[in-house]
Amino acid sequence: MIKNNSKTQIGLGMAALGRPEYINIDSSDRDKSEVAFRANAFKVLDAAYEKGVRYFDTAPSYGKGEAFLKDWNESRNHTDVVLGTKWGYTYVANWQLGYEGAHEVKEHSLAKLTEQWEVSQYLLPALEYYQIHSATFESGVLQNKPVLEKLLEIKRTTGLKIGISTSGPNQNEVIENALQIRINREVVFDSFQVTFNILEQATLPVLREVQLQGKKLIIKEALANGRVFPNTKYPQYQSLYIKLQALAERHQVGMDAIALRFVIDGLQPDYVLSGAADIMQLEQNLKANNFTLNKEELEQLRAEKVNSKAYWAERSKLSWG
Repeated sequence: MIKNNSKTQIGLGMAALGRPEYINIDSSDRDKSEVAFRANAFKVLDAAYEKGVRYFDTAPSYGKGEAFLKDWNESRNHTDVVLGTKWGYTYVANWQLGYEGAHEVKEHSLAKLTEQWEVSQYLLPALEYYQIHSATFESGVLQNKPVLEKLLEIKRTTGLKIGISTSGPNQNEVIENALQIRINREVVFDSFQVTFNILEQATLPVLREVQLQGKKLIIKEALANGRVFPNTKYPQYQSLYIKLQALAERHQVGMDAIALRFVIDGLQPDYVLSGAADIMQLEQNLKANNFTLNKEELEQLRAEKVNSKAYWAERSKLSWG
């Protein structure tokens, strides 16, 4: 087991393990059959556990991710894993490669919550985090009293931490709003899963407040969907690539480990998620546990932050592959 000299643990997200196509720069010619994906998911989950990973994060919209994780967990009988899932998106691509429509459909209704909870509850008792998937003002979910009351009911009957995940240029406002939500004086949200990385640092002040309030903090997309790796499509990131390469050579790790370590040392969340699609990627990601970045190195990387609206506009153009 790899030891990490930080309170932050690296967790494993199931998005790239549970469905054949995912939003990312990197594409792969691996076998994309459901049988192959299930076998690969079990191998990666086993390797992750062996290497000390204990938090595993999934969602119904991750194709078979929730089913794979449930089957793996039940077959292994580990007593120390912590699982998290989300509700609010439905995977509709149905394993069709090159699917031209939206691969997932968002719906933050009470009916959708009830429907997806009926399935997700079978992740208990290892399930610890139950989150609204990409909460936004537009969906109205943070003002939907029946939904909030249902989430509180789930919290009371199961002891789960109820949370939200966020994406988009208004993450700050959504998080600030969610921190204040009470139903009959009862706090609704205990955890926050947020996009934060070298390029997208806009949430830093509000995430400090999340931590001050004793909420659990999970960071996703630490590699900016692959944009931290050198790519001729993004000449504007040349300065970042040079810095990452130099730090990678200094610490004898990959650029992915530097990006993950930036989150660990710069923010110290409870978890930062690896989105590894295979064992090799997982092993490279976990090298982030083997070193630390000093203040000067962190400042070098902090200087590479970009405008949040530009970041999300760029992300929206990434294809499913």
